[in-house]
Amino acid sequence: MTQAQTETHCPYCSLQCGMRLAGRRTPEVQPWEEFPVNQGALCRKGWSAAGLYGSRERLTSPLVRDRATGEWSAVSWDDALDRVADGIRAAQARGGPDAVAVFGGGGLTNEKAYSLGKLARAALGTSQIDYNGRWCMSSAASAGIRAFGVDRGLPFPLADVEEADVLVLVGSNLAETMPPAARHLDRLRERGGRVVVIDPRRTPTADRADLHLQPVPGTDLALALGLLHLLVAAGAVDEDYLATRTTGWPQVRDSVASWWPERVERVTGVEAHELRELAAWLAGSPRVMVLTARGAEQHSTGSDTVLAWINIALALGMVGRRGAGYGCLTGQGNGQGGREHGQKADQLPGYRRIDDSAARAHVAGVWGVEPDSLPGPGRSAYELLDALGTEGGPSAMLVLGSNIVVSAPRATHVTERLEALDLLVVCDVVMSETAALADVVLPVTQWAEETGTMTNLEGRVVLRQRAITPPRGVRSDLDVIAGLASRLSDVAFSTDPEEVFAELGRASAGGAADYSEITYDRIRAEGGVFWGGERLFAESFAHPDGRARMLVVEHRGAAEQPCADYPVHLTTGRVLAQYQSGAQTRRVRALPDDGPFVEVHPLLAGRLGVASGEPLRVSTRRGSMTAPARVVTTIRPDTVFVPFHWVGVNRLTNDALDPASRMPEFKVCAAQVAHA
Repeated sequence: MTQAQTETHCPYCSLQCGMRLAGRRTPEVQPWEEFPVNQGALCRKGWSAAGLYGSRERLTSPLVRDRATGEWSAVSWDDALDRVADGIRAAQARGGPDAVAVFGGGGLTNEKAYSLGKLARAALGTSQIDYNGRWCMSSAASAGIRAFGVDRGLPFPLADVEEADVLVLVGSNLAETMPPAARHLDRLRERGGRVVVIDPRRTPTADRADLHLQPVPGTDLALALGLLHLLVAAGAVDEDYLATRTTGWPQVRDSVASWWPERVERVTGVEAHELRELAAWLAGSPRVMVLTARGAEQHSTGSDTVLAWINIALALGMVGRRGAGYGCLTGQGNGQGGREHGQKADQLPGYRRIDDSAARAHVAGVWGVEPDSLPGPGRSAYELLDALGTEGGPSAMLVLGSNIVVSAPRATHVTERLEALDLLVVCDVVMSETAALADVVLPVTQWAEETGTMTNLEGRVVLRQRAITPPRGVRSDLDVIAGLASRLSDVAFSTDPEEVFAELGRASAGGAADYSEITYDRIRAEGGVFWGGERLFAESFAHPDGRARMLVVEHRGAAEQPCADYPVHLTTGRVLAQYQSGAQTRRVRALPDDGPFVEVHPLLAGRLGVASGEPLRVSTRRGSMTAPARVVTTIRPDTVFVPFHWVGVNRLTNDALDPASRMPEFKVCAAQVAHA
């Protein structure tokens, strides 16, 4: 007998690879060859994605923690929601609406992200809402809005990558972070194109490249300035395109005049001849594509770095041309949609600004509330966490879809702030490190147990369809949101995802990210629907005059530079078998979990007297951690690398923020290393 199959999507990265699930009791992942993004291919995480179903670690009852003893007690859903509602009322009675904070996640469906923003603004009246996507794509989003007038990670289908003549990947380890996408690199090279990887480490992605540049962490901006200098000197810029489709070019051109290759070499460590080689490739190629990722963006200068690379793509006349242009490789599963519909502190659904009176009136009309009742902008993610439990800061917080204890920068300090709250409520599938600190933990459904939409890295809205019956005692996040809203306000909330999506469409209508013409039926029929169209910028940009903005940016370097006490750079990133904070992947038996490690160059290892497998202590001004050394030749001698899927390295990372995006500087800080 053939098992029924459900078409759905992987719970992990922003590719949102299509898959089929067969069986409702012991689900089996099967390929979905017809879905265009991955054409049946999946990475190791995708093939084992159903491994958490049936786990003994699944939460199946609301839990309440006794602060005096630390003991947990199971309670009914009504009891749990009543306790949460009472705690919220008490906090707001003492400190006003902003005494309650809401923290979301880039893995929540569009329906959940939308409802969470509505809960905060319309039911709770708080401005204190943000999400962990602030730590993922905010610098690229900020740059995209300033340059193009709109933010969509890739303004073209991912498959367009294959058509480029030169592809420049800045701070991306695509082969490990989204393996099914790596086939596009291979196909590009098969047809004679070239791949360039810019990364302090030689990764599996760099192994696929024709040219690998290894700059000092935090110097990608200087590299871009030097590259544009050479393109100007070679007469390779598209003057007609610049004159008709952009503004600001004369100022940008003048700003790079002093960035000659030898100066770039002194700042970045990239040899001048390598920079000249890359410039020659770009100057002589009809289709150039630049893609940035977290390695370039998670810096206190991340948004300026992205703008510098956008300037190169615009100067060459590439943006809007098929098989060329600029794009950002989104990280989290719904990193794109999660920020479009109201989780960010300054936004309303449809990517509207919360301080725009027309936007407030439109959304308030959909919600059935007065525009003046909606709060203004709140604190960004890290600033919100930093304020918890302080005078004037929130005293209660609701967390959905985020494991803050592992993922936040300067995590020891953030953990202390969580512990200072009067009420912490966490919705999760398992007892994550953050849930373990909560006063109330609410067990919620996981990806295959619910229906909802996600927006992948291309701006393609896809439909995850329920394939598995959730365990008894578990509810969806939509149920939790509606249950709290009914106890705290008169604002109506639906628990039906298709109804919520239709409301989201009405709320987003006319906004930058307009979903009003997208329906579940269209998504099923078309294999996903691109908001804004399949390709953007062919004729004009989203600014009122239709032109892109070229902006002058200056290299400042990392907020924290090496010194005598902390002489090396620490950088972080992902490994193939794990995802984000590891709350799910570390519990899937089919995925290897060897724990954190410290990647170190043989020259540095020799000075330290450490061999592979021996314990190495890494310290910064914020803390220390110990993990086994991995001595490799693929990293710069002045840099060490630690993956962030476990408690540890984010206790060391710097909380310096980008002034535009409010992105913390995860990717570089000054460190010392020693044999433990």
